Amino acid sequence: MKENISAYVYFAGWRIVRWLPEKTAYNLAYRIADFLAKRNGKSVQRLRSNLERTQPSITKLNLDLLVIEAMRSYMRYWVDTFRFPDWSSDRVSETVSVTNEHLLLDAVAAKTGVIVALPHAGNWDHAGAYFCAKGIPLVTVAERLKPEKLFLKFLAYRQSMGMEVLPLDGRVLGTLAQRLRQGALVALVADRDLSRSGIDVEFFNGTARMPAGPALLALKTQAPLITAFVSYTENGIHIDFKNVVLPSAGEESAKVREIVQMTAKHFEDGISQTPQDWHMLQRIWVDGDFKERG
Repeated sequence: MKENISAYVYFAGWRIVRWLPEKTAYNLAYRIADFLAKRNGKSVQRLRSNLERTQPSITKLNLDLLVIEAMRSYMRYWVDTFRFPDWSSDRVSETVSVTNEHLLLDAVAAKTGVIVALPHAGNWDHAGAYFCAKGIPLVTVAERLKPEKLFLKFLAYRQSMGMEVLPLDGRVLGTLAQRLRQGALVALVADRDLSRSGIDVEFFNGTARMPAGPALLALKTQAPLITAFVSYTENGIHIDFKNVVLPSAGEESAKVREIVQMTAKHFEDGISQTPQDWHMLQRIWVDGDFKERG
């Protein structure tokens, strides 16, 4: 029952936000963000704790301001998501800027396939739509949400932008490897994995756990692996690509750890520059909670 209510809230929000004038929709979202930041519920407390770990010398006042800015960024993501079906392809393309775009486009042109690992930052759906509009086949993975109707809604939303969305199961790595051999872009969110199969990495002077999937795929297929950090600009997003050099020596397990650590360092660099756009409202560090200053 609770899951169905949650789904209906999302569906209602989807309709209302698309119906409202654009400026009104975003202003309302920012008011909600400010309210939630002030209310300081469990998710906001987790966001605050995560952000403080990325900014160890920040003052309490500046941390409060950063949390407000981060919640506004997070709510902007949802308004973008709800309104995105009404955007024209020209608006999608004109609101994206990219650093090192050649890292992706050269691999696509060479038909080697390319793996893009990215954190929960900015709006990666916007980034995905941008590359789909260029005619690049994009494949990603989605964890099945509950209730089913909510999962199917998000599935249809991403498919409408031209993405192929695969369910997260034991067969997905083999399917992704096949798509890479066909020259596809495989985009994987890779900044959080608290399962036993995750890899422990040093992240902002603590131990976090991140998925091994992108590293395993790169070693298995030899497709280029790059990271992408998506941050917000005034009118859209900026994508910063960085290359991940695959190690040539050592056992596979050691190579995987090295690759995931390099990926984590790239994420750390991006978060350090625009922490407000890192939408991490869940636990990520496994070495204990960061104690906030009173």
